[in-house]
Amino acid sequence: MLALLHTSPAHVPVFDALRDEDHQGLELRHFVDEELLARARREGPEAVTDAVRDALEEAVAVGARAVLCTCSTIGAVAESAGADVGVPVLRGDRPMAAAAVAAGPRVVVAATLESTLEPTVALVEEESRRIGRPAEVRTLLVDGAWARFEAGDTEGCARLVAEAVDAVIDADAIVLAQGSMAPAQHLTTTAVPVLSSPRPGLAAGARAVRVG
Repeated sequence: MLALLHTSPAHVPVFDALRDEDHQGLELRHFVDEELLARARREGPEAVTDAVRDALEEAVAVGARAVLCTCSTIGAVAESAGADVGVPVLRGDRPMAAAAVAAGPRVVVAATLESTLEPTVALVEEESRRIGRPAEVRTLLVDGAWARFEAGDTEGCARLVAEAVDAVIDADAIVLAQGSMAPAQHLTTTAVPVLSSPRPGLAAGARAVRVG
């Protein structure tokens, strides 16, 4: 069983649909805690370390063979806190970051939440060092998009993100830093590769369960 740690209930149907498309038979168990993101935004990601560790231990206690954290803001905290829980704990956005630096050195990190920018930039830079390829990382905060997502207007959020992404120039890859931004990937018209995290993240989680 793969456990998924979310900070929004909106991610549950997204990952269930991806499972049905790509990983039939994979058992998922969703753990949703919106307060983790709210507190991380107020106090910084490290403030939720203990709460994230508690969530990971709960997942392991109910039989998880791996845990996938789908929130980019607290992904690094989950990886660190998961070092001692006995099963692989994965960042859902790491495969996306790896694909971005493989595409070329000029990477734009787009986000709808400012709190997501720093941890995602750090992840892209970490992946660039891992493969020995310097990266020039720029950021793009899409104003107003998060407010639409919070209001339940996911289509409006996606349109704003797509419009902002299509205006990017001089990039080899554009990273949609939050899983909630994934619908915008299919609305963009830019020739630059636009990458999102849910599908490759779930694939990594499925592999971890199999290897277990």
